[in-house]
Amino acid sequence: MTINPAPLAKLAEVSRPPRPEVEVDDFDLALLRALAADARQSQRALARQIEMSPPAVADRLARLERSGVIRGYRADIDWAALGLPVVVYLAVTAAAGMDLSDIIREIQELPEAETMSVVTGSLDLLVRLRVRDHTHLRQLLLAKIFQITGVQRTETFLSIADIDPDNFAATLLEDMIQQRGASSRT
Repeated sequence: MTINPAPLAKLAEVSRPPRPEVEVDDFDLALLRALAADARQSQRALARQIEMSPPAVADRLARLERSGVIRGYRADIDWAALGLPVVVYLAVTAAAGMDLSDIIREIQELPEAETMSVVTGSLDLLVRLRVRDHTHLRQLLLAKIFQITGVQRTETFLSIADIDPDNFAATLLEDMIQQRGASSRT
């Protein structure tokens, strides 16, 4: 095992690069808020809602997509309905001097790994897993995760309930709109 003096040096290879902040106006924020409420609505419906022409909405959407503000349009899937009801948070600590990017790549290959964050503190990664049951989790840990070179220690946290905000994106966008309004009045 080779000791790496800079275990986070290759993190840029496995993580999304930070994007520069994109300049948006009130119409952009209103458009994003409308999409957060219902991403399936037509451009014509969006135009009516934010009081713009459909071609202007199409142009703004294209610009927001090109700039990376809108990363995509996705289905919100209820994984429990598809037989994967158990959410487990896996805290991973890498062995001293290990290249964390190698561990990240191997965990990314696991279909059960829903999200992963490199974190500060006493551990290195926090992984959100989706599994059928504790037998599936045990198999995943023993046959795959514990076999990853460089994983020194793991700790699992079983989620007993997920509490999702009503609509995080719409709520945060509404707050941004209100903050803009407050700052323009002062």
